Amino acid sequence: MGALDHADGPADGFGTDGLVWERRPRLTRPLMVCAFAGWNDAGDAATGATRWLAREFDARPFASVDPEAHLDYRRHRPRLHLVDGVTSDIDWPANRFLAGPTGGPHDAVLLMGMEPSRNWRSFCRAVLEVVATTGCEMVVMLGALLADVPHTRPPVLTGSATDPALIDGLGLSRSRYEGPTGIVGVLHDQCRAAGVPSVSLWAPVPHYLPPIHSDPPATELLLSRTADLLGVGLRLDELRREGEEWRLRIDDAVGDDDDTRAYIRRLEERADHPSAETGSSAGDDIAAAFERYLREQDAGGEGRDEGDG
Repeated sequence: MGALDHADGPADGFGTDGLVWERRPRLTRPLMVCAFAGWNDAGDAATGATRWLAREFDARPFASVDPEAHLDYRRHRPRLHLVDGVTSDIDWPANRFLAGPTGGPHDAVLLMGMEPSRNWRSFCRAVLEVVATTGCEMVVMLGALLADVPHTRPPVLTGSATDPALIDGLGLSRSRYEGPTGIVGVLHDQCRAAGVPSVSLWAPVPHYLPPIHSDPPATELLLSRTADLLGVGLRLDELRREGEEWRLRIDDAVGDDDDTRAYIRRLEERADHPSAETGSSAGDDIAAAFERYLREQDAGGEGRDEGDG
């Protein structure tokens, strides 16, 4: 388990491209888990997963990215707080880094915030500075997308990785998407260019749901696979119960809509009889594959030097 006190050297100040350090934690073989509100976060599934991890691991903030460099305040407005009718504070939006011990082989670094509005390559440089400084062995990016899937069936995770062997080893259903991308796709590519192993995990969210709906099953799926990568067990019973209640609420909402129910039955038929096999792995197999991949990288001399951390 990593010690979350300050590392040697200066603890705070500006780093690359608007990166602001509050302290520099000492961590044990950390993985970075990222999620961004916005285009990459259907049903709040990805950001819901990182909020859940932050609570579970008692993660504490240690750095942030200055919002002046990357956010449009017309899209991400600051929030005003009053006390007795007098302005007491303004909460500025930001992307924040938190760290916490997991009790497993890898501590967690969490990047929580919102998709930047501009200067994406600069933003990625700031993230990669945190990766290098904290010694993260991998970047795990979480996303959720609207898809033609029924709420009555378990969601199926898709993903991509910087190494095709890692996709197979982790049992991911390969993403076939090509087209416009968000910050998750750009950061994934920048990790590849920098030689940092990264995985992008995507959960599908039924597209026919109102945008105000959260999606507990998609959040649970992302958490379950992230836990496998971290090598820890997570207590997800409460989230599973929320998912069961969520399905019942949707059943009630569409009960009187014959067209929607017919459409859902067609989606169920397609989900029950997929056109191609999709891979799956038990949690232990996924964790073992990830650890084997890291050992192979070190043995082959392809991993980052110790000095990079």
